[in-house]
Amino acid sequence: MRASAEQERRLVEAAQKDPSSFAELYEENFERVYAFVIRRVRERAVAEDLTSDTFHKALAALPNFDWRGIPFSAWLLRIAANIVADHWKKAGREVQEDPPDLAADPKLEQVEDQARLFRQVEQLPPDQRRVIYMRFAEERSIREIAQAMGRSEGAIKQLQFRGLETLRAQLGEQHG
Repeated sequence: MRASAEQERRLVEAAQKDPSSFAELYEENFERVYAFVIRRVRERAVAEDLTSDTFHKALAALPNFDWRGIPFSAWLLRIAANIVADHWKKAGREVQEDPPDLAADPKLEQVEDQARLFRQVEQLPPDQRRVIYMRFAEERSIREIAQAMGRSEGAIKQLQFRGLETLRAQLGEQHG
């Protein structure tokens, strides 16, 4: 559950006084930041590293954070956007592929929706979760997933179908 603005302000102030209190801010915002990063890099290991870098940088800069009523997550997403942009600049020297659109400011509502979906995918049975992740986050083909999981293409299609149906049902319950 998302902290209110007042609770968030208190958490930030506590973490500014005692960095060990940063753990609550981390827990509150991890999924949101990870969802933002994975959408832009599409590789799990890289997204995990960049998300970690985001929180390390935020913790280091926390004494300079000035509360202005803007959600703390917006500040974190700005840090994450800069780290992702730096990642693509470095990668651009090695690969001549266009990175995802980084110029766009992160839309908090869209990132919240992605984080909510990420949490719901995490609740799927392990095989369904793995298929959904490989198919949509890694953009692998059914054939590639079948080979990686040692299953038939039909079995992968069935796992994908069941996972998507479960997600649709969960979203339908939440949004009427």
